[in-house]
Amino acid sequence: MDESAVRGPIGVVGLGTIGQRWAATFAHHGYEVSCYDPDPARWEAFQTLHPALIDDLERLAPARAARGPIRFSTDLGKALAGTAFVQESGPERLDLKQDLLAGIERHVGENVVIASSSSALLVSEMQAKCTRPQRVVLAHPFNPVHLMPLVEIVGGRETSPEVVERTRAFYEALGKKPAVLRKEVTGHLALRLMGAMWREAIALVESGVASAEDVDRAFCYGPGPKWTLQGSFISNHLNAEGIEAFLTKYGKTYQDIWDDLGDARLEPATIARVSQEVREAIGNRSDAELRDQRDAGLVDLLRVMTQRAAL
Repeated sequence: MDESAVRGPIGVVGLGTIGQRWAATFAHHGYEVSCYDPDPARWEAFQTLHPALIDDLERLAPARAARGPIRFSTDLGKALAGTAFVQESGPERLDLKQDLLAGIERHVGENVVIASSSSALLVSEMQAKCTRPQRVVLAHPFNPVHLMPLVEIVGGRETSPEVVERTRAFYEALGKKPAVLRKEVTGHLALRLMGAMWREAIALVESGVASAEDVDRAFCYGPGPKWTLQGSFISNHLNAEGIEAFLTKYGKTYQDIWDDLGDARLEPATIARVSQEVREAIGNRSDAELRDQRDAGLVDLLRVMTQRAAL
């Protein structure tokens, strides 16, 4: 199955940071995109941002087809008329998501997949008010959405396995790297991995082991490059004569580390200390400068990953 299996416009519901970048991505791949947001200022902001998003996408992977048009409406029914796939990116509130997904259902065909970008909510809870919950699925991207390849996909209790597979194949055909969860869990995959690493990073700073700058430096120039290309499992497989040998040889060391990992509580004193050290690491650089540097670097890095990554 390729992306042409979605035949028709893509609906983007919610035109904030995530929705804007989804819209640019879908249009870059030749889809007509129809956006909805109750606030027309979001559309104005998107129009200002759109040229920069196009430039990023073209540098990462030049379009293979004519760029699709993007339209906007503050009327949900008008925005979703005739759409063949919907990407919902509304605020992270369960009651709002439940009502929004149920509202989307009333304006699309019965076989249209509704994919939510939620980063924290469970699909089974979000789909509770839907009349056809089997076509509601989570498709959580990583920010910045238009550049980062990861899309985490998981169905709820009532989601059809066929919908999960259709969703996975659709994003994969867009050049994304879907990761399918076998069951729901709070925070999905990547945020849980980040949360575990970041908890220890904050604990190391709070306990005085190292500065925030040196903790980041240790990751960027230690496991970061190898894990970027191969992930933790394959990378450690190559650190010995196979993964079994690695776990046997270094298992006790890691168990000792796990038993000694710190606990981070985001109390006011910890927040103040971490914030001060991050500001010191940033120095005189502006957030805009750092963001531009990050996005430009991501394009270069992702080009290398396309050629060299193991997964």
